[in-house]
Amino acid sequence: MKGSTHLAIGTVIGIAAAMYHPFSVHNTALYIAVSAFSALSADLDGNSILSSRIGKFSKQIRQLLVWGSLILTSVLTFLFLYDQSFHAEYSIVCLIALLFGFITKEGMIRNALISAIGGLLMYGGWHFNMNWLIGLGLFIAWAPWLKHRGMTHTVWALCIWGMISYSMEQQLQVDGLMAVATTSYLSHLLADTLTPQGVKWLYPLYKRSIKLRL
Repeated sequence: MKGSTHLAIGTVIGIAAAMYHPFSVHNTALYIAVSAFSALSADLDGNSILSSRIGKFSKQIRQLLVWGSLILTSVLTFLFLYDQSFHAEYSIVCLIALLFGFITKEGMIRNALISAIGGLLMYGGWHFNMNWLIGLGLFIAWAPWLKHRGMTHTVWALCIWGMISYSMEQQLQVDGLMAVATTSYLSHLLADTLTPQGVKWLYPLYKRSIKLRL
């Protein structure tokens, strides 16, 4: 199912929570932000709304590595032919950058960038003593390397998300955050269950996709 559909469902859940609980601008913004992000988080294991910008940036990084190393190779070749000077350190850097640019796929660079963001969140959680932020960072760092519609689309991931959001609710002292986050994550799995590909809810214990066709 399209990311925009998941986002719309999550936003509606956040708005409903804001209407149910005592109103405040801060809490309303928090409900909507948490629900929208939770509804999209299961797709961190692939190219999605959350990672599309990073995917474009990873393509630019790969092109920069390839073209930058080719230009540097041309300069080093010119210097060698012109005055017989050989710069070993620059040549090694150039070779590594060229090999990395040709061998590394754009998806791998995207995954590394997302994992780096997760690492920063983990550091922030450790620095500010926020266990839920550490858990969120770990989830974000781990998810991109998984097969699409694999572990992030299971009941186990839903439980992990519930634990992260429970810790967040306890620390931020905002009632209903766990329910909002968990319901939004669940909505993603339910919506994908309605698609032809289905969802492997109990993977890896049960590896067949579960589908509900309307």
